[in-house]
Amino acid sequence: MQNRKNKLARIISTIFVPPSFIIIIFTLFAFHLETEPAQRYITILVALIFGFISPIVLFLYYRKKGKIIDLDASIKEERTVPMSISVIFFIVGLLILVAFKINMVSIAFWFCYISNTLIAIIINKNWKISAHTMGAAGPLAALFFLFGPVTLVFLVIVVLVGWSRIQLKCHSFSQVMAGGIFAFISTYIQIYLIVSYFS
Repeated sequence: MQNRKNKLARIISTIFVPPSFIIIIFTLFAFHLETEPAQRYITILVALIFGFISPIVLFLYYRKKGKIIDLDASIKEERTVPMSISVIFFIVGLLILVAFKINMVSIAFWFCYISNTLIAIIINKNWKISAHTMGAAGPLAALFFLFGPVTLVFLVIVVLVGWSRIQLKCHSFSQVMAGGIFAFISTYIQIYLIVSYFS
């Protein structure tokens, strides 16, 4: 029974890595928010290249070099450099989105990946907050901002991701809760403030 739970947890944890949410949410935003085909393509390409492919390739590179010991990056100190490099990817992506005048909601949400990751890096110096749960709860906040309470049905995904990280003994309950609560509140507030300011 325990093995089955661990296998299920591993599947959930692997499918719902933070980059997966990036490509899904920004593809949705591209078709919902953009009217021009070129801006749709740019939104999706930026998400694909700088939010999905680049972070995954970076992680695999560090794994191959032995700088990350396992798939879960269990040692928190090993996360700092990859997360910092990911921030650079996000900044480049942000500049492209701004240059092509992509919808402000998408730009605001993309900015959250920079700010939230920087905060996670600081927290990670002393405490291993759950990046997986952050990666699920942030997109939920963006969906909630755009589509309202109906999107809270996707809270089940955040819960499943959190459970998987606890089941795999990657995080404690408090680390998972902190990741989820912080990412949701931080993302929602930032999107609200940025969109309100630039509207």
